[in-house]
Amino acid sequence: MSAIDGLPPLREVIAAHDLRAKKQLGQNFLLDLNLTARIARAAGDLTACDVLEIGPGPGGLTRGLLAEGARHVLAIEKDARAIPALNEIAAHYPGRLTVIHGDALMVDPLAHLTPPIRVAANLPYNIGTELVVGWLTPPQWPPFWQSLTLMFQREVAQRIVARPGSKDYGRLALLAQWRCEARIVLTLPPQAFVPAPKVESAVVQLTALPAPRYPADAQVLSRITFAAFNQRRKMLRASLRGLHPQIETLLAEAGILPTARAEEIGLDRFCALARALKSQPAG
Repeated sequence: MSAIDGLPPLREVIAAHDLRAKKQLGQNFLLDLNLTARIARAAGDLTACDVLEIGPGPGGLTRGLLAEGARHVLAIEKDARAIPALNEIAAHYPGRLTVIHGDALMVDPLAHLTPPIRVAANLPYNIGTELVVGWLTPPQWPPFWQSLTLMFQREVAQRIVARPGSKDYGRLALLAQWRCEARIVLTLPPQAFVPAPKVESAVVQLTALPAPRYPADAQVLSRITFAAFNQRRKMLRASLRGLHPQIETLLAEAGILPTARAEEIGLDRFCALARALKSQPAG
């Protein structure tokens, strides 16, 4: 990739800017530009899209996204040490890269992006789940993004694509699969990163559906899944007891055995329960 874009290898960039990864920022840098190019390609045809990238670090994925033809990339980076390196990339791709020094949880990206928008990022481990839950639960659907192509610890990726009955199945799977197609597109070993994390990583692609798979009120569904999986070892008649005095009747109406546990119930039944609860509010 360095021969293609004419910029230095990432190891040289890190050395030049003293960009040793900081554990407190959840940093693990992916230095193989062939791998960052594969992640960029997994995001699809970017030539007509703006791309939001969180935590670009020294810019490996940023370079991949731009080399793959992204119309414009907005890179939000909290670590001030990385900004000069990212500005060098911006200078190499005039008008196609905007770099913001700030906290991704606090910055409004829509002020800097033009639809259609895709998100692609090697997310910092310490905020990855919080970010994706926010993207999956906006007030309005469809969301501002067409797709999310995101790297997580492999265990988080497995939780996103998990099916009922598996140990990884939970609230994150339901939130993702209710409104998106979710699949793992790439798995990476620890040694691909500097420093090497203790676990494998995986890239998940989430493609927004035009509408949720099943009708349900988002807030009601969120309340149900939170209560159900917060006490996942309990029967649903116990874990959901606080939601409605007649919860067993509503479970039966939704086609769910009151003695079932959360991990046994599919998305369609949870949505049916949300509709039943919405139609018969407590009190």
